[in-house]
Amino acid sequence: MARFFIDRPIFAWVIAIIIMLAGGLALFKLPISMYPNVAPPAVEISASYPGASAKVVEDSVTQIIEQNMKGLDGLIYFSSNSSSNGQATITLTFESGTNPDIAQVQVQNKLQLAMPLLPQEVQRQGINVAKSSSGFLNVIAFVSEDGSMDANDIADYVGSNVVDRLSRVPGVGNIQVFGGKYAMRIWLDPNKLHTYGMSVPEVIAAVKAQNAQVAIGQLGGAPSVKGQQLNATINAQSRLQTPEQFRNIIVRGAQDGAELRLGDVARVELGAESYDFVTRYNGQPASGLAVTLATGANALDTAAGVDETLKELEGFFPAGLKAEIPYDTTPFVRVSIKGVVQTLLEAIVLVFVVMYLFLQNFRATLIPTIAVPVVLLGTFGVLSVLGFSVNMLTMFAMVLAIGLLVDDAIVVVENVERIMSEEGLSPLEATRKSMSQITGALVGIGLVLSAVFVPMAFMSGSTGVIYRQFSATIVSAMALSVLVAIVLTPALCATMLKPLKKGEHHVAHRGFAGRFFNGFNRGFDRTSESYQRGVRGILHRPWRFMGIVAALFLLMGVLFVRLPSSFLPNEDQGVLMALVQAPVGATQERTLESIAALEKHFMENEKGAVESVFSVQGFSFAGMGQNAGMAFVKLKDWKDRDADNGVMPITGRAMAALGQIKDAFIFAFPPPAIPELGTASGYTFFLKDNSGQGHEALLAARNQLLGLAAGSKKLANVRPNGQEDTPQFRIDIDVAKASSLGLSIDQVNTTLATAWGSSYIDDFIDRGRVKRVFVQADQPFRMVPEDFDLWSVKNDKGEMVPFSAFASKHWDYGSPRLERYNGVSATEIQGEPAPGVASGDAMAEIEQLAKQLPAGFGVEWTAMSYQERQAGSQTPLLYTLSLMIVFLCLAALYESWSVPTSVLLVAPLGILGAVLANTFRGMERDIYFQVAMLTTVGLTSKNAILIVEFAKEHLEKGAGLIEATMHAVRDRLRPIIMTSLAFGMGVLPLAISSGAGSGAKQAIGTGVLGGMVVGTVLGVFFVPLFFVVVQRVFKKRNATS
Repeated sequence: MARFFIDRPIFAWVIAIIIMLAGGLALFKLPISMYPNVAPPAVEISASYPGASAKVVEDSVTQIIEQNMKGLDGLIYFSSNSSSNGQATITLTFESGTNPDIAQVQVQNKLQLAMPLLPQEVQRQGINVAKSSSGFLNVIAFVSEDGSMDANDIADYVGSNVVDRLSRVPGVGNIQVFGGKYAMRIWLDPNKLHTYGMSVPEVIAAVKAQNAQVAIGQLGGAPSVKGQQLNATINAQSRLQTPEQFRNIIVRGAQDGAELRLGDVARVELGAESYDFVTRYNGQPASGLAVTLATGANALDTAAGVDETLKELEGFFPAGLKAEIPYDTTPFVRVSIKGVVQTLLEAIVLVFVVMYLFLQNFRATLIPTIAVPVVLLGTFGVLSVLGFSVNMLTMFAMVLAIGLLVDDAIVVVENVERIMSEEGLSPLEATRKSMSQITGALVGIGLVLSAVFVPMAFMSGSTGVIYRQFSATIVSAMALSVLVAIVLTPALCATMLKPLKKGEHHVAHRGFAGRFFNGFNRGFDRTSESYQRGVRGILHRPWRFMGIVAALFLLMGVLFVRLPSSFLPNEDQGVLMALVQAPVGATQERTLESIAALEKHFMENEKGAVESVFSVQGFSFAGMGQNAGMAFVKLKDWKDRDADNGVMPITGRAMAALGQIKDAFIFAFPPPAIPELGTASGYTFFLKDNSGQGHEALLAARNQLLGLAAGSKKLANVRPNGQEDTPQFRIDIDVAKASSLGLSIDQVNTTLATAWGSSYIDDFIDRGRVKRVFVQADQPFRMVPEDFDLWSVKNDKGEMVPFSAFASKHWDYGSPRLERYNGVSATEIQGEPAPGVASGDAMAEIEQLAKQLPAGFGVEWTAMSYQERQAGSQTPLLYTLSLMIVFLCLAALYESWSVPTSVLLVAPLGILGAVLANTFRGMERDIYFQVAMLTTVGLTSKNAILIVEFAKEHLEKGAGLIEATMHAVRDRLRPIIMTSLAFGMGVLPLAISSGAGSGAKQAIGTGVLGGMVVGTVLGVFFVPLFFVVVQRVFKKRNATS
């Protein structure tokens, strides 16, 4: 094949150009993202039961739905929570690779079976089933710069004009709005109602009757009388529009001459739809919304769509209103990808320099360099066919591939040059002879490197997704690289290289370059000679050195086990979040004081690094309520911050400073490496009550576990991600008494629910938009337990009966938010490993502590921790498989069991280097490190193949074992050192990077560089030794058999 293209160089060029064109076109169409869709698909069911407590919701809604969620394909786990605002949420998580649409339809079908069993009120509210993804894509704050609009005005504008437009942007999953639109608020006064003898249901009925749209019909509608000239629509009353019109609603007619209007028994005003949230942007009143990404949508495109829509809308904003984005995960993606592209270019330049240093001939250096764009663009084409995206992982794989793909071309060029100088052949003849020698080795190298990476593609779970990115990219780059080395490179060698005279090494350089290169060559030859002496020395004392090798293997094993393990490195994403949890039963006012302290800390103490703080009271990832709150802190650009102002140091300082605030538990944390896999970094698990011992026992077990965790050296910040039990006020209605007084229980319930809860009765028109009307007791009449005595209900005789006549009241305890996991009661706990402890070890520690709990309680991992557990158990299998496949490929290729044995003995030396490098830099054994290790195994084996292949060839020509080995060592040292240096230079920019995305870059660069250096240095000495020892052992066997 090579010969065919050596004679037809233009054909070779055509193939290369077609590959580049295909890749170039694909590159523009590939989506860009931070990570591939790693998170397993999830479907969320949400239902609402107005006015119900958490316990009622759990018993009558959550459990009923859960019991019907069986027989779903690919379901891994499900969790649910029921909260005291009547909300039930059940999240079902499916295996990676499950089609989210199919999963959603299956869940919907199962839900239909549960529907008839749910309370009527829940069915009326409707149950929502949606594909969910956790974590926010971005948060948008709306703030009035001149103070002309208050928070309610802003919230109404946003709710009316912005939310709908944004939710139609492709890729937006759902939008959480902090604050609501205007609503007509009717605030009842119980004293006046009592005086006038009006009941709450009567007031509601009057409002409904007089704020209605009536459809009457037409004048002269068909069929009409003959000769009819008139046809017109008839309108009667329509919906009311202003508070004034509502005040004039007549609640009791003028039979006795005095009519009673709504304004006489209630205060009417244009208020807010909900008073649950208070939002501030840099301390100014604001309104905000948080955008969640739809499952499988592309973050960058969606964020760009949201920005564009906002820009369009900004033209119509009222004067002074401005939209700010205080939390956005996408700039980090852009900067990171840009960083990796830059690294890619740096790598290409460094590789070029290394090759020029060794080949000392511009044309010879150009040939491997031409291979780079051909292979890289071709790889993008393959990625596009496979449906992958341009993300951090595929780009890292490209950087690793550069080093690998230049190698193939270098091997070809170097060999052609060697043959020309040794035998004085013309470039064409030399290329022909060279290709017949090394085509086998090229294919072998390609196969080995592919074999190392192929097993990665078969891992399951989200780690499988991550590994697949690497294996697909590297394997396709390797295949293309071998193709280019057989098709294009020889054709270029034959046409571009200058002929050399016999015995002449390189094209002579004059002047400074000449002196430099001559010096370099002399130095290299000297090194080469002493290297050969060293190898000869080792070969004469094989067993002593095999002992040293065994010791090195042992060292590698020990260090490997001692490396702390984790899932992904923490990144500085330029944003962080803080949760505020005020004590149980704390009011809005009290929580806001703690949030103000938090804002002050970031705005004053960290003003060098912080750009903005957006806080929301009433909402947090741990639940909603008056005692909850959270803040989104946006940091300045990476260029403007030094190492002290990275996310981790700022978080550390915030935890120390905010720990002083006594009135609330405040916790700052960076977002996780992969946003879809949960909201906090660290680990997450559920403590489950497997034997149904009840809520009290579960809380006791939880507190015991938290106590044990606080005493452990390996764990930090272990905290329950929920809410504590709260005092609850209970009213018991004596049904017998109520009936004897002539009261209907229905009216009693309506009165209670309206006065204390707020009742949405119907709609009104405000500036052309339909908004809601709410009836509720005015603030002073619903603050303390004694206020119940102010309220009365009308009986069938028209008398007003006060509540105290038929109801008793007392205090008790209950949970505002009940959680379940996989169908049993549970409580969610989050935590982080102590500094310097691996997350794997921290997780093992939690499992140990859980064994000390009473029988019937157990822990189960969820979210990222579940994936990490899965990954951990697959790793040993992965390595064994990789090594085995490499072994088998080599055995088949060289028709021998001895060759692959001597090649694979080098692998641990490379791993030793990777482990050493990570140990020195204090880094962890995460997914990137595992990829680095496999790359190292591939590389060290590749160098070994170069030596072993040649040694075997000489051996077969009849040379002695040691002579053959020495011959191979002499010939192959230069290309080995050269390819290794080229590869090392290729990953050097990764290992020393800083700024956005540097966590991942350093993780992968350090491991590969370490493995590269140590693997090559030890490899060139020990491969000849392995070859000789293995050959002797196999010879003895053959002799004896």
